[in-house]
Order: sequence, then C-alpha cells, then structure tokens
Amino acid sequence: MFNPSQQDVRRFFCQSLAKHRSGSVLTPLEAIALDWILRHPEYQDDLADEEKALQASYPVERGRTNPFLHLSMHLAIAEQVSIDQPPGIRAVHGAWCERLGDDHAAAHQLMESLGQVVWEAQRQGTPPDTERYLDLMRRGLG
Repeated sequence: MFNPSQQDVRRFFCQSLAKHRSGSVLTPLEAIALDWILRHPEYQDDLADEEKALQASYPVERGRTNPFLHLSMHLAIAEQVSIDQPPGIRAVHGAWCERLGDDHAAAHQLMESLGQVVWEAQRQGTPPDTERYLDLMRRGLG
C-alpha cells in the first residue's frame, strides 16, 4: 500500500505546480492535483517554494488551513468518487453537486465527513468506518 510521508506529499503538490508553470507534461494524478491547486489560488504561494514548503508548519492555533492537508483531502475524495469507493460515494457526491450547483462546494461537503471519520479512526486506533462516512456525507441531503 502506498503510504507517502509528509515530505513526499508536499513535494508532490509543489512539483505539480512547478511542472504546470514550466509547461512540463503532468502525470494523470498531477493533473487532478493541479486542478485543485488552481481552484485554490490562496495556496499557490505556499507551493511555489518547495524547500520552504518542506519546513512550513500550520498549527491550529494560527487559524490557517494546512494547504497540503486540504489539497490531499480534495485528491482523496476525487479518487474515491472516480472509483465509487466506498460504494455509494459517487451518488452522494452527485446529489451534493446537484444541491449546491458546484462540484467544489460538494467536495468540501464530503471533506467535512472525511475529516471526521479519519479523526475518529485515529482516536480509536481503528480503520475508518465507511458506513459512518457515508452516513455523515448523506446528512443534510434530506
């Protein structure tokens, strides 16, 4: 199983943006990441300097979102929706897109649920509960 380090993740996002800016060819995964990077221009300065990005800290007390965590969650959700894993996530995402009229806003809706389920799993030392994840994502759809 692929388990990248924090440094690997940060390099990946920084290099995806750098390749785009230089006109280099992107891998399919980099292209998906770049789409989310471009939708978050507020993070592009954080990704522009790879060495600085590797050293950056985003403590909760500063009240600033960690751009690498945020983009990673977008990427995870995009992958989950593309393969419908857990089964049903594609339909839930579609329902949120329809309700909100925007796939980015829908992704943020799912991201809240993903963050909750991952936090619970880490706290309990268990794998993420996919049924709870789906249930949380469906809340608010009526």
